[in-house]
Amino acid sequence: MKASELREMSDEQLSLTLKETTENLFRLKMKAQTEKLEAPSELQKHRRLAARINTVANQRAAAKSAAPKK
Repeated sequence: MKASELREMSDEQLSLTLKETTENLFRLKMKAQTEKLEAPSELQKHRRLAARINTVANQRAAAKSAAPKK
């Protein structure tokens, strides 16, 4: 998922996607400890997706706090 796609999502959709991603990452980490993964690159993909989601969320929070208050 690209950052542009994430920016189009609502805050609720972003939080749900982050939750799903972190759960999948946890499962993959546990599976990697117990057996060999079929696609070890999935760990990196999920970590990067979680980082992208957090970046977009932080950018939105910064934009809201930096907006002039009337």
